[in-house]
Amino acid sequence: MSELSRRTFLAATGSSLLSQAAETIIDIHQHTPYSGRTAEELVAHQRTMGITKTVLLPAGSKFGLAAGAGGNQVVVDLARRHPGEYVWFANEVPDLPGAREEMEKYLKTGAIGIGEQKFNVDCDSMAIELVAGLAGQYGVPVLMHFQHGVYNMGIERFHKVLEKFPKVSFIGHAQTWWGNIDRSHDQTVMYPKTKVTRGGITDRLLGDYPNMYGDLSAGSGLNSLLRDEDHARGFLERHQDRLLYGSDCSDKDGRGEKCSGSQCIAAVRRLAPNPAAVRKIFYENAARVLKIR
Repeated sequence: MSELSRRTFLAATGSSLLSQAAETIIDIHQHTPYSGRTAEELVAHQRTMGITKTVLLPAGSKFGLAAGAGGNQVVVDLARRHPGEYVWFANEVPDLPGAREEMEKYLKTGAIGIGEQKFNVDCDSMAIELVAGLAGQYGVPVLMHFQHGVYNMGIERFHKVLEKFPKVSFIGHAQTWWGNIDRSHDQTVMYPKTKVTRGGITDRLLGDYPNMYGDLSAGSGLNSLLRDEDHARGFLERHQDRLLYGSDCSDKDGRGEKCSGSQCIAAVRRLAPNPAAVRKIFYENAARVLKIR
């Protein structure tokens, strides 16, 4: 290699590394505590992953989102200890008496969304309509965990909620949401491994409703990308304006095979059609939907 070629190579490599190091990534899905991981360990985890800003999702007052997650005041306290790095949502079990008042209390403190809604109700129930109405009043999105037979049941009816609340942004997440990228999905299977037949419920909701978004977090989101990478490339291309990066991983490392969040970052970089789509998924879509910079 000539000296000129060597300098050009080093300059290009250095520029690429600098660009990646300066990349802005909003993580829309984390909890604290989480399966025993402390707040301090979460902060270290997010910094290792290279996250610029993290959205903390609280549990409801009666349940810890099945992972021992902290509630509203816990996430507010952590975010206030790290201004600039963390923001928070409000949450409550939607069919409890006083649910609206509890969520509204924290929306007034600065919560920028509602969720993670992960409770044993139908996705088109009056309880979810209460949440949607409150979200519309405050102009914030709702993040929902769809899990067949357990949480936000009846995903095949969710289009009714999207139609009734067209000005409210909803963010879909979890096993049943991501399983339904496949038109042939068996609702009882949480982590399908088969090739994907395009046109499932999730694909249609993202394509047909401008107020529907997808949260790529957790093992379910990662599985949706890796189970059929040819499908994933097309999916990321056609829904690049509707997808948001989230991690939702409870490991302490922030790297390696235990960290689905870091693996998702790598998968998006590899499978997205171009750098502009990567930037949308990592930053621009979340900044728009959550109204943050």
